Amino acid sequence: MIKGIRHILFDLGGVLLNLDYSRTEQAFRDLGIENFDEMFSQLKQTPLFDELETGKIGKADFVAGLRSAAGIEVSDEDLLKAWNAMLLDFPLRRLQLLQQLRLHYDLLLLSNTNEVHEEAFNLILNQAHGLSIGMLFDKVYLSHRIGMHKPDAAVFEHILNENGLKAEHTLFIDDSPQHIETAKRLGIQTIWLEKGMTIEGDIFLQK
Repeated sequence: MIKGIRHILFDLGGVLLNLDYSRTEQAFRDLGIENFDEMFSQLKQTPLFDELETGKIGKADFVAGLRSAAGIEVSDEDLLKAWNAMLLDFPLRRLQLLQQLRLHYDLLLLSNTNEVHEEAFNLILNQAHGLSIGMLFDKVYLSHRIGMHKPDAAVFEHILNENGLKAEHTLFIDDSPQHIETAKRLGIQTIWLEKGMTIEGDIFLQK
């Protein structure tokens, strides 16, 4: 038990779900999009990713935006497969840890994600472990479903208020320092999962 903590709010990608962004980069190169880094950087300056992440656009509009930026004719299926290539696996030990933690704490999930990735990571979880993400937590907050995302303070305030949680009794675990900083400013206890760290190997050591 962690002294004073009653609720744990987890990030998803890089904390529970292993990611490898280079796989998406390579997948786009394999489709003939050699300038993926440049394309991705340019797209970040447009509303495309923010709108996908906050549910303002869906899969069809996102794919159309990707295809337009790529400047070549690529099928929807191939573009989506490349976009999902970064999503790896949910290690069994990590899922077992969540089950153990749930005996002692309220577990919540807050992820900046999108319609495309939600479908893909639930498929990964189901095929490997027979689970869906909602089965692991008391409450799940996905940015595209709630129309808010980190690091905006509003999303943390929404979760605290909706569940009647006190910030000082809530622990937030994330691998992005800018998300951690917002939570800290609101009085939430935080753990920044730095590169190379895992929750099962560095935070919650199983005896």
